[in-house]
Amino acid sequence: MHIHFYKYQGTGNDFIILDNRENMHNTIDAALIKKLCDRHFGIGADGLMILNTSTEFDFDMKYFNSDGNESTMCGNGGRCMAIFAKDLGIIENHTTFHAIDGKHEASIRQQGEVELKMSDINSILIKETYFQLNSGSPHYVHFTENVAEMDIKKEGALIRNSPVYKEDGINVNFVERLADKSLFVRTYERGVEDETLSCGTGVVACAISSVQDQIGSHEITVKTLGGSLLVKCTNIDGQHFNQISLSGQAGSVFNGVFRIV
Repeated sequence: MHIHFYKYQGTGNDFIILDNRENMHNTIDAALIKKLCDRHFGIGADGLMILNTSTEFDFDMKYFNSDGNESTMCGNGGRCMAIFAKDLGIIENHTTFHAIDGKHEASIRQQGEVELKMSDINSILIKETYFQLNSGSPHYVHFTENVAEMDIKKEGALIRNSPVYKEDGINVNFVERLADKSLFVRTYERGVEDETLSCGTGVVACAISSVQDQIGSHEITVKTLGGSLLVKCTNIDGQHFNQISLSGQAGSVFNGVFRIV
């Protein structure tokens, strides 16, 4: 059996993408996805996405974590899917597509820049030492210092596997406010069970948390190990946020054929 695959990345968050317009990948299972995403014995990726046809939208996006399980929305994945759809000739520079959390729009700019409109956020849990919110995926956001020196895999796993979050899992973000008013974020992702170079929904969650006490419209630059992203949002009342978008670099890495033995 052979699988024709495509590899894309958005600020270092990398994905295997399968074109399923001819229903060639309907039977793919968790074990195979996990094998494909393995960085030693497979292609290697943080996750796998399938592009399906849609009667209402340009396409439908289905996302799986590298552990093989279907997951919630992936911001960087959505930006990569927009570029992929353009490369396939499905769209030009704008798309409306469907994902697990509903409708999304994306615009492709020059030099591989993609802006993705995110779903509204209608609540944010504010605790003494952290924030918790769903930006398409559930996120734990902790503001601290010296984030560059942290052992993210160790510290993130402790929170993700704590009794409160162990069953459903949560993505864990450590955030530092920088002198230039930007944010530096490192994220431990559930399903990957490790740090990734960038997490789109995590970046959005951190940006929203950073302005939760500032009513109005905002533009927040967020730096990750894989590059910088720009988040735009409007804070209505500290609990409701709309006009949210995520912008940054995304593009193709390579494509090929994987032989399953």
